[in-house]
Amino acid sequence: MSAGGKRLAVVLFNLGGPDSPEAVQPFLFNLFNDPAIIGAPAPVRWALAQLISRRRAPLAQSIYGEIGGRSPILPLTQEQAGALEARLAAEGSWEEVRVFVAMRYWHPRASEVAQEVAANAPDQVVLLPLYPQFSTTTSASSLKEWREAAAKVALAAPSAAVCCHPLEENFIRTHAALLKAALERAGGPEGTRVLFSAHGLPKRVIEKGDPYQWQVEQTAEAVASALGIGPLDWTVCYQSRVGPLEWIGPSTDAEIERAGAEGKNVVLVPIAFVSEHSETLVELDIEYRKLAEEAGVPRYVRVPALGTAPGYIEALATMALAAARWGQESGQMSKQETCPGGAEARLCPARFSRCAVASTA
Repeated sequence: MSAGGKRLAVVLFNLGGPDSPEAVQPFLFNLFNDPAIIGAPAPVRWALAQLISRRRAPLAQSIYGEIGGRSPILPLTQEQAGALEARLAAEGSWEEVRVFVAMRYWHPRASEVAQEVAANAPDQVVLLPLYPQFSTTTSASSLKEWREAAAKVALAAPSAAVCCHPLEENFIRTHAALLKAALERAGGPEGTRVLFSAHGLPKRVIEKGDPYQWQVEQTAEAVASALGIGPLDWTVCYQSRVGPLEWIGPSTDAEIERAGAEGKNVVLVPIAFVSEHSETLVELDIEYRKLAEEAGVPRYVRVPALGTAPGYIEALATMALAAARWGQESGQMSKQETCPGGAEARLCPARFSRCAVASTA
């Protein structure tokens, strides 16, 4: 037997997306029927999800129509899973490694994947959300659904979950390398503003203690520092606002307009997205590029999502192996290990779920 054990299963979690125009409305229903998204009682939430998904489906279908009528997130996540599986197999700590993909709001859902994992009979399971920054609306929701699904199929293997990786070394390094190349395409840092754009959240989610915004800011600061270029003109902003609630800001579109008014080039970094999907391919590449032209931005360069960049696959492998080791050796993580960079307890995601690398039987 190898040092780690016989069989390791890693589950990558992502948002999911419709795989056809007909899937758009049911995908939206699943999204808005999640209590982490709409916290109303179940019957009210179900009715609201039906109403919102019907109303938003035509607009969403037109958005997905810009990229072939379907989301690319599943095949791209499967590519990440394949690259990670190969990297973990080459490492040699486990006799067999399988990497699975579970999507939150479209197929394959946790219920389907939990059955596959159970049939594989692993000795250890690592749960690895592809959301670098923790939120109750993303990582916590995915992990909650997984644990319910795993319980239903009586998955016997112990599991260890990685809640977030906003400051993981290879993650930061890979972002910095891609940003450096983009800055060169924009003509250099002088006269250029870097916009670290993340998916927004309603302010009330953050006010309840969700650490997402703080972690996004930590990631952006670490990437800017890793560049070793100074002074660098950069800011954090938020995109994809929907509905009447007040959202965290500043908004990405407002920052693009401000850069245009100041005659600045824009290099835009999707700092919270590790896969290309509608928010990058349509919102950033089409809608915001057009806005930049209209706002007088001289050059607009968008940094690609990390995808299967070797440095990011190395980050995922490092976290997966560490989680598997911790899952075997220790019942729970210390506060220092749970909170990247020694975060204050009030910002610790462990307030919301068993996360970082906390083993469960």
